[in-house]
Amino acid sequence: MHVPLWVWVITVVTITVIIGADLVLADRRPHHIGIREATLWVLGYVGLAALFATGLFAFGGSGPGEEFLAGYVTEYSLSVDNLFVFVLLLSRFAVPDVDQHKILLIGIAISLVLRAACIAAGTAAIQAFEWIFYVFGALLIYTAVKLALERDDSEPDFHDSRTVRLMRRFVPTTEDYDGSRLVTTVGGKRMFTPMVIVVLAIGAANVVFALDSIPAIFGLTTDGYIVFAANAFALMGLRQLYFVVGDLLDRLLYLTYGLAVILGFIGVKLVMEALESEGVEEIGPVHLPHIGILASLAFIAATLAVTTVASLARARSASSDP
Repeated sequence: MHVPLWVWVITVVTITVIIGADLVLADRRPHHIGIREATLWVLGYVGLAALFATGLFAFGGSGPGEEFLAGYVTEYSLSVDNLFVFVLLLSRFAVPDVDQHKILLIGIAISLVLRAACIAAGTAAIQAFEWIFYVFGALLIYTAVKLALERDDSEPDFHDSRTVRLMRRFVPTTEDYDGSRLVTTVGGKRMFTPMVIVVLAIGAANVVFALDSIPAIFGLTTDGYIVFAANAFALMGLRQLYFVVGDLLDRLLYLTYGLAVILGFIGVKLVMEALESEGVEEIGPVHLPHIGILASLAFIAATLAVTTVASLARARSASSDP
């Protein structure tokens, strides 16, 4: 799909304005985010994504619209895994409850900028090197296996204490918070507060997760505009989703396995499409099927539904046992 420069500009400016307005509201009125308020925000951002998809269907056709929907659902579902890290970071640094939404928003905004750079690099690599699909596919399959075998009590390396100590070495910070301020004055010297460390950690976490999610969406579409838009809409609604499902994360016992299945499926799809582009339709007696975008979307949605239902049923059964 050819996207004129002015459409790119309007899209980026609109997203920037939305995030900026959200940040202003968060800074002016720090408060505890309740389930009802967070749910309304989530529905609002999902509504914006639906409106954007409607525009793609109207002006770009069914192909781009379906690709955006599949990409958005995939990115949003994979982003849920980030919430586990957010819980660990915010609790480890004892971030005040009323300031959590501001910290999450700034961290997510930073990660969106970094992801845009990753998307640009990925798009350029795909256009220059067709074999990159094999690399992306292998990366996703490896990640899927790693997720499936990962222990429940294991923690990602990016929030290891060594990483935090390294951040503190290069970012001089105070020991205590000063409200929601990122910068404060101590003894006449301006220093950063621990809020900055949390923001950098959240941004780093999002970038690490992007190493899996961006190749995954390239398995659904190679259109850079759709990839960027799907990532942007997924990340914009991620902050409010944290407050909605924060208490439910411990009950989603099979989420990791569901995400592993999705990543593995897209990884295999990428490899098959790479073989198909080279004219390979069969491997021995096995015919390689073409997996369309609607089939991909249906598989992803079904996997998430089964994972969620099974997790909640297991959690309910465990809570009822004496």
